[in-house]
Amino acid sequence: MKDISKVLKDRILILDGAMGTMLQRHKFSEADFRGERFKDWPVPLQGNNDLLSLTQPKVIKDIHSYYFEVGADIVETNTFSGTTIAMADYQMEDLVYELNFESARIAKEAADEFTEKEPEKPRFVAGSIGPTNRTASMSPDVNDPGYRAVTFDELKKAYALQVNALMDGGVDVLLVETVFDTLNAKAALFAIEEIKEERDSSIPIMISGTITDASGRTLSGQTAEAFLISVSHIPLLSVGFNCALGASQLTPHLEVLAQKTSFGVSAHPNAGLPNPFGAYDETPEQMASQIKEYLEKGLVNIVGGCCGTTPEHIKAIAEIASKYQPRQVRTIKSI
Repeated sequence: MKDISKVLKDRILILDGAMGTMLQRHKFSEADFRGERFKDWPVPLQGNNDLLSLTQPKVIKDIHSYYFEVGADIVETNTFSGTTIAMADYQMEDLVYELNFESARIAKEAADEFTEKEPEKPRFVAGSIGPTNRTASMSPDVNDPGYRAVTFDELKKAYALQVNALMDGGVDVLLVETVFDTLNAKAALFAIEEIKEERDSSIPIMISGTITDASGRTLSGQTAEAFLISVSHIPLLSVGFNCALGASQLTPHLEVLAQKTSFGVSAHPNAGLPNPFGAYDETPEQMASQIKEYLEKGLVNIVGGCCGTTPEHIKAIAEIASKYQPRQVRTIKSI
């Protein structure tokens, strides 16, 4: 199969949309999440989307297939919360390897089927590595600023287990995404680099931060440029932003990355900002028209959708992106 880094130079690659948004359409009950295998599990499991790779695997594969059908080149595995740290909420730490392996296997199966049908358009699987529900840079206790709920070594160990399982399951790329605390991301990157060395692997790495509000900073306080500088010691396929903001709000931060990095630039924004009910209102046409600005300015190499986006959104984005050339990746002398 073609090397994704080479395909990246030929055209803008399309990333999939939101797994969670698609799963919400099914309105799964507690019993659906549990399935037969986990029917007697001692704690509630509804909301543990990663678990659906074991209890509703056909639905997960179908969602990947929907995104491939409408033009996605890359789908993300259903593993956003696939660490022992995040799975502790469900007492499922011992299932983490299986959850990641099966999620990767399902996504790769779908990708291979589409690549076989259209070998000129190879499909790729990105192993989704979320930020966990803890932060290494800040205290969760306002009365004890020095307290940390997790250590760097604990994060590194958790990420190492997830990464090994994703690679065993067949992912083509590792995607460290929705980075709100760069120290968490550094733990993931450190684990990945160790595993790549152990396995003699050259698997590409994507990293995507999240600007949390109008301040233009991540939750741990970094600007787009500071975030870029703090992860640029690792050879990356791409660096970018996702989540939190809609497409138009993300533009100035992508401009910073595009000007200052020799890596590819990615963007997968939300379908606008959430309404008072937590839903996302931007139509596929509205979102695609905003992403057109990225394309006209030559800001991105990879583009897709995050919260609130569906195959309809990705189809509209893919159609408009096909009319533009990818951002020219050039060597930057200094950041």
